[in-house]
Amino acid sequence: MFGWICKWWLRLFGWKVDNQLPDFKKYVLIAAPHTSNWDFIVGIMARYAARTKMSFLGKGSLFKPPFGWLFRALGGIPVYRKQKLNMVDQMVKVFNERQELILAMSPEGTRSKLDHWKSGFYHIANKAKVPIVMATLDFKNKTVTMGSKYLTPTGNIHEDMKIIRAFYEKVQGKNPANQGPIQIKQ
Repeated sequence: MFGWICKWWLRLFGWKVDNQLPDFKKYVLIAAPHTSNWDFIVGIMARYAARTKMSFLGKGSLFKPPFGWLFRALGGIPVYRKQKLNMVDQMVKVFNERQELILAMSPEGTRSKLDHWKSGFYHIANKAKVPIVMATLDFKNKTVTMGSKYLTPTGNIHEDMKIIRAFYEKVQGKNPANQGPIQIKQ
């Protein structure tokens, strides 16, 4: 029922969902660009419209009352940035413990403009030996594209980023001025 409501809402506002998600049991789904709070809302609506179960990482403060229960119900996994925890190893452990896991992440990690993407998504996928599936939130064309491209990390992040960059370079977020270059920190 909720999936139908999400599909209706997206259509009402002119959005299309191109769902080509692979039938893999485990993978890291990267969604970009991330330039607005609307990204989360459109992304969650697209997820339910596509009838796909996904988890996502969110900053720990989102999981506090009064709305923490909602983010957990939507599949959220809290990230506590101030703690000295190795998030990559923690998420690899979660991948190893579960039979199925689609972990949606924003490689930018923030809505603000940065000069690079964070590389955690890559290291999680590489260490967990799962593919990276790409998804876009294209506000210019009002299209969410999920899964039309994926890759298995080779361990050579710089070469793999060339494939990822080619996929995302023409996608426009809600606030294009907040989009930084599609590259990892040198």
